[in-house]
Amino acid sequence: MKPKVAFICVHNSCRSQIAEALGKMFGSAVFKSYSAGTETKPQINQDAVRIIKNLYKVDMNETHFSKLIEDIPEADIVIKMGCNVVCPIMAHRHEEDWGLDDPTGKSDEEFIKTAKIIEKKVKDLKKRIENNEINLNTEMVL
Repeated sequence: MKPKVAFICVHNSCRSQIAEALGKMFGSAVFKSYSAGTETKPQINQDAVRIIKNLYKVDMNETHFSKLIEDIPEADIVIKMGCNVVCPIMAHRHEEDWGLDDPTGKSDEEFIKTAKIIEKKVKDLKKRIENNEINLNTEMVL
């Protein structure tokens, strides 16, 4: 069974949404991608939507919406996007913090840079899961 990866941040409107979209695009053969937060926004960041559509031909407005942690399945792997405040807490077998700055309100170049970093990290995560470099045989922890 494919491990479930939850990309989490506070509002689930930008970085975690990009990670979910790119996780589905580049990692779906190896893992299932979800995103969530501790708060929701009425809509996901429209700059992120536009940039991801331009770069990857994926329209996040069609398939994505802001979700709470309790709205997604229990995850094997939790990726914190870099909240710089109190990050959400979720049960997991493996956890990472990618420490990404939020591009909200910044230039398109910042969104593109963030998307490219997330793409690289998603591809690396896929490779590490394939190579059994992440131990998923541990007990769930908070």
